[in-house]
Amino acid sequence: MTNHGEPEQWSKELSKYWMEEDPELAGILYVDGHVRVYSGSKTPLPKRYVSRQKLCLRGLTDYWVNDAVGKPFFVVSKAVNPGLLSVMREQIIPRLLRDIPKQPTGEELKANRHLYRFGVVFDREGYSPEFFKEMWEKRIACYTYKKYVNDVWPESEFIEKEVVLNNGEVVKMKLAERGVYFRKQDLWVREIRKLTDTGHQTSIITTDFMNNAEVLAARMFSRWSQENFLKYMMEHYGIDRLIEYEQEAISETTKVVNPRYRELESQIKTKSTLLNRQRVKYGALVLKAEGEEPDIRKYVQEKATIRESIDTLEKEIEQLKATKKNTEKHIEFSKLPEDKKFQDLKKSGKQFVDTIKMIAYRAETAMANTLQEYISKKDEARSLVRQIFMTDADIMPDEKNGVLRITIHNMTNPRNNRYVQQLCDVLNSSETLFPGTNLRLVYNLVSNQIPPDQEF
Repeated sequence: MTNHGEPEQWSKELSKYWMEEDPELAGILYVDGHVRVYSGSKTPLPKRYVSRQKLCLRGLTDYWVNDAVGKPFFVVSKAVNPGLLSVMREQIIPRLLRDIPKQPTGEELKANRHLYRFGVVFDREGYSPEFFKEMWEKRIACYTYKKYVNDVWPESEFIEKEVVLNNGEVVKMKLAERGVYFRKQDLWVREIRKLTDTGHQTSIITTDFMNNAEVLAARMFSRWSQENFLKYMMEHYGIDRLIEYEQEAISETTKVVNPRYRELESQIKTKSTLLNRQRVKYGALVLKAEGEEPDIRKYVQEKATIRESIDTLEKEIEQLKATKKNTEKHIEFSKLPEDKKFQDLKKSGKQFVDTIKMIAYRAETAMANTLQEYISKKDEARSLVRQIFMTDADIMPDEKNGVLRITIHNMTNPRNNRYVQQLCDVLNSSETLFPGTNLRLVYNLVSNQIPPDQEF
């Protein structure tokens, strides 16, 4: 399957099926990048910043697309990372436009100027008025955090409101709203701010004019569902593991960051830091001379030395900036120096395994949601499901009665046994046939096993 491109097609068909299965959840999509660190030595992949480790490390960037409650639809992997906006423009948005069901018709969009096809929620890396305008021309609503917030709104503008998060939890937030006009793009957006107990104001920008501030705040602040998903998948599903060692060539026309441009940026940053230090040293010397009588000869000599160093650094920085201005930031992969070239990790095997993991996560989520109806502590549902998966079970085909009996061994305590039995009852009521057979699946605990002659 992995050698002929089937995993990609399989993943696309599954993603479309999941969207069609629950169109309401597919109406708001969460997009986030996750760096998959590569510690191997087969190929020198480009470095990128890993926020969870606060380091620049070699790896690939996986862009995950999840529904409103954190369940995954698909993932896009990039060895050469063009950035969130480019990946959304070129791969994610076209796919969503094609696959999301029950989008408004052209007539409906014309009749209601605020109506949109679907919404995408992403972090401040995607903040771009040009992108908001481009998406709204396709009638796609954007939700993100605002960059460069310098002003503070009066606390009198904030009103405490009840916000229902995507998981059903109700929280109180102090919210305020204003309209913002981007003159260059000729675009109106809504800015909604949340006031925290410490006085900090978190700013949200959106092109959604259909819903009230409480709904918009819930959608933006429910991003934790996707962050929790990524954390959970790293811990329990090993999504960062290296699946195969094979590599594949990168297209010669792929745009990459020019190493010379990056080197110039680094040199400018280093010399600017030295320049600032020399300026601080110069200012401290002058202030000290004003406060007390200095040794004139020593003072003049030291002052001249620092001044000369400042002038030299300023000229060097100007020359580096002029060189940087005439240097292309991005070049084609074919123009990279040979010692800077690298290969991509083969995607088909990873995509195949990731698709299986998405199916498994969705199945686990469905089981956890079922258990939450019976468990008083809702947070324990997933840990109980994991316990079930690690518990021994007996699989006994009974062709005479047309059943495949799954007898699960007892849990760690009687309370969990009761929960598992209730889950078994729900699964049994579905009357599911084991694929490829006419045997109906029947689940039970060892202590509650039903004798074959008494069943039904």
